[in-house]
Amino acid sequence: MRVYIPATWPILARMVKNGRLDPMGGTAFALTPKLRESYTAGDEEELEYAAMAEAARASLRLLGVEFGLGEDDVPARRVVVAADVEATLRPDLDDGAVRISGGVPMSAIAAVHVDTEEAEYAVRQAAGAVDAADMGDLDAEFLIGEAEDHELAWYDPSEIAFLVELG
Repeated sequence: MRVYIPATWPILARMVKNGRLDPMGGTAFALTPKLRESYTAGDEEELEYAAMAEAARASLRLLGVEFGLGEDDVPARRVVVAADVEATLRPDLDDGAVRISGGVPMSAIAAVHVDTEEAEYAVRQAAGAVDAADMGDLDAEFLIGEAEDHELAWYDPSEIAFLVELG
């Protein structure tokens, strides 16, 4: 199953160093039956994009924690790792949430999606507002939208070490 795993720059750097991705809490996102049912229209590609968007928002939450712990030097970029692994449904969470067990080997990674440098200001603002947006704060939701207006860049797995090195 193609899953979209939320990550951050430090998680990406550890992935390159260790040769595997260790997802936070085993949480990932995928095109689940529940996610498919929540959309009245859309082809497979559009629905996969919706799952990736959920992972990108989860990446904002991870960034918010890192910034809250004083990790201000962390690049403010959403990171989503697309991988082909076994997953189990998580009906207790968002529509597209799934659980994966264990680390994800580099051989299972299909692509990595990362914000460009131009998105950093909007992403930093959104990371600080994501919880308020979840609680219905319209100003915070606007900040999330500003970050989500930036498309994530696509990278082949063979390019990730070079990307992290350039940091």
